[in-house]
Amino acid sequence: MDAVAAATTPRTTPAEAAGPAGEPAATWWQTGILYQIYPRSFQDSNGDGVGDLAGILARLPHLVELGVDALWLSPIYPSPMADFGYDISDYTGIDPVFGTLDDLDALLAAAHAHGLKVLLDLVPNHTSDRHPWFEESRSSRDNPKRDWYIWHDPAPDGGPPTNWLSEFGGSAWELDPGTGQYYYHAFLDKQPDLNWRNPAVRSAMYDVMRFWLGRGVDGFRVDVIWHLIKDDQFRDNPPNPDWHPGRPPVESVVPVYTADRPEVHEVIAEMRRVVEEFDSRVLIGEIYLPIERLVTYYGTDLSGAHLPFNFALLNAPWEARRIARLIDEYESALPPGGWPNWVLGNHDRPRVGSRIGREQLRVAAMLLLTLRGTPTIYYGEEIGMVDVAIPPDRIRDPFEKNVPGIGVGRDGCRTPMQWDRGESAGFSTAEPWLPTAPDAGQENVLNQRGDVGSLLNLYRRLIALRRTRPVLGRGSYEPIAASGDLIVYVRSLGRDRVMVALNLGAEPVSLTVRGAVSNGRILVSALGDRDGEEVTGEIYLRSHEGAVIGLDAAA
Repeated sequence: MDAVAAATTPRTTPAEAAGPAGEPAATWWQTGILYQIYPRSFQDSNGDGVGDLAGILARLPHLVELGVDALWLSPIYPSPMADFGYDISDYTGIDPVFGTLDDLDALLAAAHAHGLKVLLDLVPNHTSDRHPWFEESRSSRDNPKRDWYIWHDPAPDGGPPTNWLSEFGGSAWELDPGTGQYYYHAFLDKQPDLNWRNPAVRSAMYDVMRFWLGRGVDGFRVDVIWHLIKDDQFRDNPPNPDWHPGRPPVESVVPVYTADRPEVHEVIAEMRRVVEEFDSRVLIGEIYLPIERLVTYYGTDLSGAHLPFNFALLNAPWEARRIARLIDEYESALPPGGWPNWVLGNHDRPRVGSRIGREQLRVAAMLLLTLRGTPTIYYGEEIGMVDVAIPPDRIRDPFEKNVPGIGVGRDGCRTPMQWDRGESAGFSTAEPWLPTAPDAGQENVLNQRGDVGSLLNLYRRLIALRRTRPVLGRGSYEPIAASGDLIVYVRSLGRDRVMVALNLGAEPVSLTVRGAVSNGRILVSALGDRDGEEVTGEIYLRSHEGAVIGLDAAA
């Protein structure tokens, strides 16, 4: 198959337009690469089948070798583990299953010594029902902390006050028999929502942030940040006309009054100001919203989250034309100076290899690591981990238990990291908390490290290229009009120009790019067998292949 592409006008930020000589110093979170660790599943150091901080410390060499710049740890705070750490009973401690504060300090020190940043998950929307704040709040209607949570009288019939639904199924209201009122929980009934309209709640949470920032943490990924404020008039959410059985029940209503409220931006701006009390820290927000709403979370004059997480690739059909349009829409929607970011996977969604197929994992890696903006790698993506089928007696996810059989279970994307061919793939000497993948004996770090053409080594080569070619970290993004299964774009910074050509199809393609390639050289190819190959006007891509090409004199 042959295709012809034509160059279009590049989009640039003001700093990029100025060229290298006028380029301001980029922040580490703009040019760096984030790596998400689900601590329960990364490395077990003490033989209890659950990953921990000492295990992460022991595996730092892998992250240094990979070349990432920052670790993001899912919650490690004390918790009853009803939702595996997202139900927090103490915001300023470490759960014993993960270790101690000393263990975190040791990890921070070692990571910083290697030039790695460390981010924590901040979960401010809700606490555990065993948090002292909630225990006080539910003790009586006149307790000083009663208004720290969202309480409401029953409806006239004695039922829930509104039709608000839990993300995990059922009503989002739970009756407290002791006080005769309902409390709101957007997730499990063991995760009561805090009342972020209360200044005392805000102050307490900002002190939590200062505690960790003062300890040396480099920033936060803020859980469900778009949920923080709820309607103070307690209006029912409207029905969703597009919902049908088989979809999560929460989607049967449109969350007009329970999420993405306009007042939330004031809260995020306050969080940003707390982060800016410390040098070189970052605030990242978890936000599942359409692009036009997502970009509002940069805030007025960029006073909101540094990086509102862009999850568009998690849901997009893996089709070249759809993805090319998505990239263009996102780039066009960004506010002036807003820094983009990209994500292929996380602890809540099926792994990218299960969504798009293993044969496209190399193309996906090239897309993630060459688009303009900050990329986030979910642990195991670098070796092509896919979802693991969990036997019914091993299911741990409360979401799957509450709403079984509709495909919402998250255990499959949280299975142990595959390190080697040994017992439990090198993760633990005990039975792991979740089963390891059947193919862990083949698809693991040890095997792929020694294979020059492996996915792991493709990640390493792409990341190394980002370090040596600033154009991939700070350059403009120039989409190239293409057809069929091709995505093509050029990154430019001053005289340095790099083209990325990706074949999302199973058929080979020959690509002629008018006006863009006079001569060039392949810098990174998908299989590592074409690096250094000269390119003169025409680019040939094999099935499921991608190439990063240095153009003109800068090649």
